[in-house]
Amino acid sequence: MSQEWEDFSSGFAAVLGRPNVGKSALVNALVGTKVTIVSDKPNTTRTQVRGIITEDRCQVVLVDTPGIHRPRSPMGARLNETATEAASDVDLVLVVVDAASATGPGDKRVLDSTPAESFVVVNKIDRVSPAALLKRLEELAAWNKAAYFPVSARTGEGVAELRREIMALMPPGPAYYPAAMRADTTETEWIAELVREELLAIVRDELPHSIATAVTEVEERYVRCEIFVERDSQKAIVLGRHGENLKRVGTIVRQSLPKGYYLDLVVKVAKDWQSQARYLDQFGI
Repeated sequence: MSQEWEDFSSGFAAVLGRPNVGKSALVNALVGTKVTIVSDKPNTTRTQVRGIITEDRCQVVLVDTPGIHRPRSPMGARLNETATEAASDVDLVLVVVDAASATGPGDKRVLDSTPAESFVVVNKIDRVSPAALLKRLEELAAWNKAAYFPVSARTGEGVAELRREIMALMPPGPAYYPAAMRADTTETEWIAELVREELLAIVRDELPHSIATAVTEVEERYVRCEIFVERDSQKAIVLGRHGENLKRVGTIVRQSLPKGYYLDLVVKVAKDWQSQARYLDQFGI
């Protein structure tokens, strides 16, 4: 090991769990800034998203993953594969569960399939009473994992302690990313994700799984982002009356772009794209 990395540690930690337990919110809280989009819709995360913590001569690469679920489409099967693959070659697995929900089949599937050395992160403790949390922790103790951490990604309670414990487990090694880097997402990938995040917030329960986004052109200050849906009726929902939904999304996302950038949003119909490999490949799923 070079002199530069002699007292340095580094490693990877995969964040797993069923949909809607707050994995992405937890990653953002641990990193200290937004590196992955957040929504209350299942399977918002569709790829492995890496958030990076670098402090105290230690670097941790957090791998956010899609929620593990019972797949009903080729896309769902790919999301599960993406999640399970993330846990195959990491230094630590974080199993995230919802403090306010009973341990259901999805939680059990993840708990049963992860190593005994895993950390169990009981998220959303701000939503339960101390007595209910204690009962939840007693229930989860049956899996005999390495450690249990009650946290609230929303309020930050317990997050600093969890971060310290994750960092303490990292083995000696070099930094994989520059110290100032917080995510390995490209600018175009991030713009596409921001567009999808705002659309999910606007259309609510009407078509979350049927939306995909991709930046298809960048030229100087011009950015073209294409929004894909599966049917013409869904296109009308995304557009909104007189295009108001699309205008609202564009206004919000432009605030995150450098001043002077022009964001062109285009809605396209790709029939049944969730079941077609060429579209799943195109969207990086």
